[in-house]
Amino acid sequence: MPRPKNKPELLAAGSAEFERLLSLIDPLQGDKLVQPGACGDWSIKDILAHLHEWHVMMLGWYRLEMAGEKPEMPAPGYTWKMTPELNQRIYETYRDVPYSEILARLKKSHDHMMEIIGSHTDDELFTKKRYPWTGSTSMGAYFVSSTSSHYDWANKHINKFLKSLKSK
Repeated sequence: MPRPKNKPELLAAGSAEFERLLSLIDPLQGDKLVQPGACGDWSIKDILAHLHEWHVMMLGWYRLEMAGEKPEMPAPGYTWKMTPELNQRIYETYRDVPYSEILARLKKSHDHMMEIIGSHTDDELFTKKRYPWTGSTSMGAYFVSSTSSHYDWANKHINKFLKSLKSK
């Protein structure tokens, strides 16, 4: 799927990739959901928690910027070069949260992301440098990265993991 360049494409891609993710994980049960190896040492549950937390961070950046404040990106105490350390912190934060809770949180944060995208015009979403917090890019690019592109990344890892389990 090409990278979305306008609001309808962004909404469609975000919905389609999220539905594809849900269709991959819905039939799974038990150990497959929490077994390490879906993405390095992460399980499917850990991937879903990762997606959720990146939604939470994106929603925080958005909320602060819309209130006229400058968000610390990607997170307080972290630079973009420290993304692996941030992702490890996310893993540690959610590792003991049950799968059912992770899935419920992910669905809720996805819905919130889609609502916010839907509340903006193409111009608001895809004009580069419109908002200080997006730097030289657009707010839409951040939403693409935290929805459709991130879901596609997750889908690829989960598919590969599930294929590896079948071959054992």
